[in-house]
This record gives sequence, C-alpha cells and structure tokens, in this order.
Amino acid sequence: MNYETTIRAEAAEGVSAEVSGAEGLAAPAIPRWLILGGLGVFGLLLAVAAWFALAGGEPAVVADDNSQAPAVTVVTPGKTTVAGVIEAPGTLAARRPMPVGVVGEGGQVVRVTVDAGDWVQQGQVLAVIDRSVQVQQAAAQSAQIDVAKADANLAQANLDRALKLVERGFVSKADVDRLTAVRDSALARVKVAQAQLAEQRARNERLNIYAPATGYVLSRAVEPGQTVGAGSPALFTIASGGEMEMLAQLSEEQLAQLSVGTMATITPTGSEQSFSGQIWQVAPVIDATTRQGTARIALSFAPELRPGGFATARINAGSFSATVLPESAVLADAQGSFVYVVGSDNKAVRRPVKTGAVTPNGIAITEGLNGTERVVLRAGGFLNPGETVNPQPLKK
Repeated sequence: MNYETTIRAEAAEGVSAEVSGAEGLAAPAIPRWLILGGLGVFGLLLAVAAWFALAGGEPAVVADDNSQAPAVTVVTPGKTTVAGVIEAPGTLAARRPMPVGVVGEGGQVVRVTVDAGDWVQQGQVLAVIDRSVQVQQAAAQSAQIDVAKADANLAQANLDRALKLVERGFVSKADVDRLTAVRDSALARVKVAQAQLAEQRARNERLNIYAPATGYVLSRAVEPGQTVGAGSPALFTIASGGEMEMLAQLSEEQLAQLSVGTMATITPTGSEQSFSGQIWQVAPVIDATTRQGTARIALSFAPELRPGGFATARINAGSFSATVLPESAVLADAQGSFVYVVGSDNKAVRRPVKTGAVTPNGIAITEGLNGTERVVLRAGGFLNPGETVNPQPLKK
C-alpha cells in the first residue's frame, strides 16, 4: 500500500528558516576590517626585519658599559727632587763620661761638696775623706827630718875638727875618711826623711776627691759618713765639658749612606724642642744579632738632653729624584708595599714598590714607578687586581 506524502509550501518555508538559524550560530562571520588590520601589522614587522637584515649584515655587539664600574681618583705623580732624610731612634748619653773614684787608700767620707746636675771646674774638690791619722803621720815624718838634720850637723862638725887635727898629725887619714862617710850618710838620711814627708803629704792630698776636668756632674754615689776605698765603685760620673751625644741605631743600608760630619736634628721623646748635632763617628762593626750599627751624633750641652733618655734623629742623607705619593696611595701587606695602577684598559693592576724617605708631601717611592703611571690615590684597599674601574683625574 502506497502512501504519498504531501508537503505544503508553508511547512517547507518553516523548515528552511530553522536550518538557516542553526548554521548562523555554529560559524559566526569575522569582520573584514579586522582581517585587513592584522595583515597590515604582519607586513610591517616583516619589513622592519628585512631592513635590519639588509642594513646591518650581522647583529652589532653591545659595547662594555663602565657606568657601573667604581669611580676612583687617580694621579700621575711624576718625579720630584727629595731631600734624603733618615729617621732613626736611639738613646742619649754623655759623649765622654768620666767616672771619678778613690785614688788613695780611702777612709770615711766627712764632706761632699757637689751634687748631680752641678757644673764643676778641673781640680775642684768633690768630696773629702777623714785624714786625722794621716795628719799625725805627716807630723812624725816632719820630726824625722829635724832628727836627720841634727845628725848631719854633728857629723859635719866632727869632720871639720878632724881635718884641722890632720895637719898636726893627731888624726889619721883613715879617720878622716870614716868621718866623711858618716857626714854623707847623715845628709842622705835628711833627704830620705824629706822625701817620706812629701810622700805622706801627697797621700793626704789624695784623700780629697778632685774633678779631673771641667764638666757636668751626671751622678753622685757617695754620702758623708760612708767608708770608701780603692776598690769602691765610682763616686761621681762627670760629662767632660758637658758634651752629649745620641747613639742612633741604623741598618746596614742606612749606615752606608752616612759619613762623619753629616748634620742631624735630634728630638728627645716627650719634647717638641729639637737640637742640632753632627755625626762624629760611624760604627765600624755591625751587630750580628740585630744587623744594625750605631751612628754617634755629637750634641752641645742642654738641660733637656738627659743621658739614658730616648730620642729620634733626622739625619740629612743628600738629595735624590723619586716619585712622591700621598700615604693614602701606598698600601702594604705580608708581601710588602704596593700601589694600584690603572692601565689603558681601565683595569686596576697591583704594582709592588719600594718606599724611601717620608717627606712633608708624602712617601718617596724609590723603586717600582717611573712617575708616568695613573696611580689610584684612595680606596685602593677596596680594589682587587684586574678589576675594572672608572678613573677620575685628581682635581687641583
């Protein structure tokens, strides 16, 4: 059985409308202006890329940027004529100290006439030793002279009488010779007694302690009532003429630069006053332990120069040409002194140097620099070898 289905026009129109709506929801349309704008931007990017590729060939390398490198102040020191000055420590002493002791048999000190710090003249009595016994001995010797003179007078009288009797034949020639010998012996005993008295008086004089030369008394080690003798230590110490000196301790290298007659300036420790001196002796030997020698600097008398005290000597050692740098530029560690030099590539390079004299303008560099380098003036302790820096010349 066959059925025919008939679709009316109204129904067909309704179906078409529904299908069209479903297709519209599944694939919405893109606006044409948006598509054209995207193509334009893409073309512009291609054009820029093509221009860079054709104009530059290979990509350019970006140069190093030193804007982040630390800025350091540098200076080109050049060469300067430096007056050579050697600073050395040392002690003060009397140039010619004279210990004064007992020259006689000694005894008890009854009087002391000077004290430390006094000036004395040559031959001045410093101390007196008791001589009561020695005075009596001298008196006895004086009496012995009188006895010897009396014996000599008697012997002479006997000889004179014998000579008169010889002519008459009452006295033999042998008796005359004997009496002559007696007279000569008596005269000799007179001379012996006189010499003994002079000796005793000289011994008594030695009981006085005399100043051997004009000078300045540095020490006194005797008091009244003290018993002294020939073996006693020195009672006084005198600086001959008051002359002082400084014993400057110097290295072998420094001693080689000095000679007798070189001028020096001495400043005692704790004093701002300075004194002029002159080297009068350079040590002929070097101490094997310390490897140092002594330069003896003569000084005139001054109360501020106290033997035994410390002092500093500034010795003129001629002039020389050297590079002078401020102390802030010179560094030191276990390897020695060094500075930082900035090369043409703006990198800090460690340069070992040898320092010399310290001048009012800085430290003299005797080895390691020729004066044309760019030396880091400050902040060298914060740099590392090979570090890139931004050098800034020192503004005057």
